[in-house]
Amino acid sequence: MKKITIAVAGATGMVGRKILEVLEERNLPVSDYIFYASAKSAGSKISFLGKEFTVIELNEENIKGKKIDYALLSAGGATSKVFAPIFAKNGAVVIDNSSQWRTYPEIPLVVPEVNGEVALKHNGIIANPNCSTIQAVVALKPLHDKYKIKRVIYSTYQAVSGAGVQGYEDLKNGILGKPTAKFPYPIFANLIPQIDSFLENGYTKEEEKMIFETKKILGDESIKVTATTVRVPVFHGHSESINIEFFKPCTLEGIKDALKNADGVTVIDEEGKYPMPLFAENKDDVFVGRIRLDNTVDSGCNLWCVADNIRKGAATNTVQIAEYLIRRA
Repeated sequence: MKKITIAVAGATGMVGRKILEVLEERNLPVSDYIFYASAKSAGSKISFLGKEFTVIELNEENIKGKKIDYALLSAGGATSKVFAPIFAKNGAVVIDNSSQWRTYPEIPLVVPEVNGEVALKHNGIIANPNCSTIQAVVALKPLHDKYKIKRVIYSTYQAVSGAGVQGYEDLKNGILGKPTAKFPYPIFANLIPQIDSFLENGYTKEEEKMIFETKKILGDESIKVTATTVRVPVFHGHSESINIEFFKPCTLEGIKDALKNADGVTVIDEEGKYPMPLFAENKDDVFVGRIRLDNTVDSGCNLWCVADNIRKGAATNTVQIAEYLIRRA
């Protein structure tokens, strides 16, 4: 049996540490691991699978000559732009968690439950989608297959951990009455209808990511998508209100059946019971509830979608892509 080596770049960051946690839980048939981080974190120790690993600096010399099969990158777009091609040239399949490669037509954008097969068509780099898009398309895929989606309206309620450690600290510090450092306005006891920077059309980059990525992952450019993304004072777990219009006639029972039978979806939809961020924390499924028909269109529905943005929205999806490739190698 071939020995497999996985490298994790950005191993000491918030998502990197969660990737290690998921790798430990899934126990992939991997013989060796290499952990990379910035020069600042190089030399630190990581306890993993009962062993102690020394973190090494992410640079070209430390990549060359190492037999790496899969490189899981979670070190930011600028870092990925430099090092993803180096890993790929060295023979590794890169699974990148930044936004750097998502819009490249030749680079697969993968959610295994939705379009895992496109991962097999890589040229050395695979992109992990935006966290808010990942949970949405897991819920949309079975409905698109059954009824063909015409239009999607997203309204998101996104946790501060989606903005990294600084976002997390802003909420903690805001509770204590300290000033904000990451967000443009206080996040404690507040909502901020801006995630990422504004574009000329009035949308933010986060909203444009959801619009573009939904079409690419579902493989249908004809779907009309619009979005409003909002940062909320929640530590973990993104929530989304999704309004969907279909081409084919739908029924409430048919929608619920499609979601209940979908891979990676858990339906919680009873009177007074529905998914919430606290419930989804540290879980890998996408949770869906508040499912109801939209009577303002000929065929459509509303649903509420919640997932842990650091796990399914980043770390777990990255590991699932590697797992998918390993099983089919």
